[in-house]
Amino acid sequence: MAFNEDSSASGHDEPWIQWFCGLKGHEMFCEVERSYIEDGFNLYGLRTCVQNFSDCLDLILDRIGPDDSDDSHLTQNACTLYGLIHARYIITAHGLDAMYNKYAAKEFGTCPLIPCRGQPVLPAGLRDDLGADTAKIFCPKCQNVYHPPPVRSRSTHGSSGTGGSGGVDGACLGTTFPHLFLMTFSNLVPDPLPPNSTFVPRVFGFRVHKSAQQTSNAASSARQITASRRARGRDKEDREGRSRSKKKKKRKESF
Repeated sequence: MAFNEDSSASGHDEPWIQWFCGLKGHEMFCEVERSYIEDGFNLYGLRTCVQNFSDCLDLILDRIGPDDSDDSHLTQNACTLYGLIHARYIITAHGLDAMYNKYAAKEFGTCPLIPCRGQPVLPAGLRDDLGADTAKIFCPKCQNVYHPPPVRSRSTHGSSGTGGSGGVDGACLGTTFPHLFLMTFSNLVPDPLPPNSTFVPRVFGFRVHKSAQQTSNAASSARQITASRRARGRDKEDREGRSRSKKKKKRKESF
């Protein structure tokens, strides 16, 4: 994702993590505890994922101020690093608790499917690879995955914070989180949708029978065949007409 200079870290007075999570479009992020980030064991393997790892870590932990680094690439890389740390943190006990509070407040949004009646959703990634896909929302009631609303998915930072299309990168949440969350807080698992919850199309109040679609498809195919035959007939007539014209021309020339 391209870095947006208008949302750069320079000039803000609050802690970097609080500032980052408060950005518009970052509702899917929770604030990772400082002690978790300071534990090197939790960051194992991330050094090779971002450039200037140490400087990015210092920026996230406020060891250097935003005014000490005007390099937009450093801020972008710091956002990338935070996203990867976030994906690990939210599957810990403290991380799950933090996401629980946001879920209870419906900060992740609600399911767009009408039969779900405003069921709160959970953020999810379809891939764990950085830059592979943007984050989605998972509904525990209908068990479907949807694109989040534009404002909720838009991010202003780093290639890990979002995917190339401008949405939060799915790697910042991972594929495990929503399902582990529901396993941990089993009391939040809603009843599934009833079998008869499927929308029924009607015309003048009458249900549209399945055979109507089949009849419509058959009629459409018949019209296509008829149109094709007519087109072939016209082409044949045109060819015959050109052939007769050539024969007449040859007869005239022979005289």
